[in-house]
Amino acid sequence: MNPKTLLTRRKFLGQASCAAVSSTALFSTLLNLRMANTAAAQTVPGTGDYKALVCLFFAGGMDSYNMLVPFGDTEYNEYAAIRGADQEAGGLALNKSGGEILPLTLAQPIGKDLGVHMAMPEMQALFNAGNAAFVSNVGTLVEPTTRAQMEAESVILPLGLYSHADQIRQWQTSVPQSTTAIGWGGRSADLLAALNDSNRISMNISVAGSNVWQSGNSVFEYVINPGAANGAVARTYYDATWGYNPAMNAAVDSQLSQQYKNIFQQTFADTSRNAIDAQQEFSTALEGVTLNTVFPANYVGQQLQMVARSIAAHATLGMNRQTFFVQVGGWDHHDEVLDNMTGMLPLVSQGVSAFYDAMVEINEQNNVTLFTASDFGRTLTSNGAGSDHAWGGNHFVVGGAVNGARVFGTYPDLYEDNPLDTGRGRLIPTTSVDEYFAELALWFGVSPQDLPLVLPNVTNFFTPGITGPLGIMA
Repeated sequence: MNPKTLLTRRKFLGQASCAAVSSTALFSTLLNLRMANTAAAQTVPGTGDYKALVCLFFAGGMDSYNMLVPFGDTEYNEYAAIRGADQEAGGLALNKSGGEILPLTLAQPIGKDLGVHMAMPEMQALFNAGNAAFVSNVGTLVEPTTRAQMEAESVILPLGLYSHADQIRQWQTSVPQSTTAIGWGGRSADLLAALNDSNRISMNISVAGSNVWQSGNSVFEYVINPGAANGAVARTYYDATWGYNPAMNAAVDSQLSQQYKNIFQQTFADTSRNAIDAQQEFSTALEGVTLNTVFPANYVGQQLQMVARSIAAHATLGMNRQTFFVQVGGWDHHDEVLDNMTGMLPLVSQGVSAFYDAMVEINEQNNVTLFTASDFGRTLTSNGAGSDHAWGGNHFVVGGAVNGARVFGTYPDLYEDNPLDTGRGRLIPTTSVDEYFAELALWFGVSPQDLPLVLPNVTNFFTPGITGPLGIMA
């Protein structure tokens, strides 16, 4: 069924939980989003200005200090000391002299030389060509936080710090002090959905099932299957296009065309009709899309290929704004970090590179921005052969509108017991998810005055203006 119009039990509970949030500003924000919708739509570019955000979520908590790695001698020695240089003894440091780190060419020096994991040559190429950037030591924060403030208990900390479930939700909502189920992608869609010519299919499309990031107050995700020929999955035993079981089709159509006095029966009929029509509309739009770009034949490439095809069909679907959710799980590496990441990172690197090539093929590279997120970073110290749950981590952003070949935020010193280290190399983030996401939301079309509606804590970190706080987006 079409999730855009269905108020499920999960959505109802998610919205109801917001009433319990202690923040008056957040409470007011959620109550007034519907009224803000019209005003916001008037402040952003009109029809013909297409933009899409693609969230690539690393479920499980990626060990991202082995994705973006110190390369200069001084920084590398610190990194090797805390991570452990002896891999046979359980050390986690990549071997620089053994070619396990690929150097990056930074367009803007940061006082440190950095590289990427040897399994990511495509990401190295994207970065060096100016089509990708990294954001360093980013994580969930309610307000700027130091270790001294944590020890004095003088700051509000994210709920369930180091917990998978809590941190996944908080990365997707950007409200770490509450258990809201409304995501910042969904809040953006609540404001911007009116820009789209069609409302049968949600502007929020997921190829990885239901998620919090795309859940709004009025706009929810439309889930498609990357393994299906044209993405959208038809209702069982119903296929009006090819006439499969015509008697069944006719019976269903007859039931759904009736007017029912019972509100629940009428809602079910309307929702079912919309879901059938949306499936046919989406499938028809994608039937004519053929890409020459070759994607990797794996689950990452399959998801990103379906996103690329959907973007190529955006004009047919009447979309001027879209978000996409892609997920790659399996990053909870409490053991065998080195082997597991060496096996998994090529899937990411090759898939993202193919996706960027596909955007170039359809001339949408400047209108589509892919960004990554994850539960949290991981401990710098080894637990024997793996790493455990931590806090701040590194992420990347890819697209023609990105100020590429740069590292944004502050890449921290990695020596043990440094001022950001809360123990075992769990680093306090120096860049908040609010600053990271503000860059993306402003580029997407959220106006500065509406940014606190999307990111309720954003004014704790900077005053919204026409440009973002980090400079990620051109």
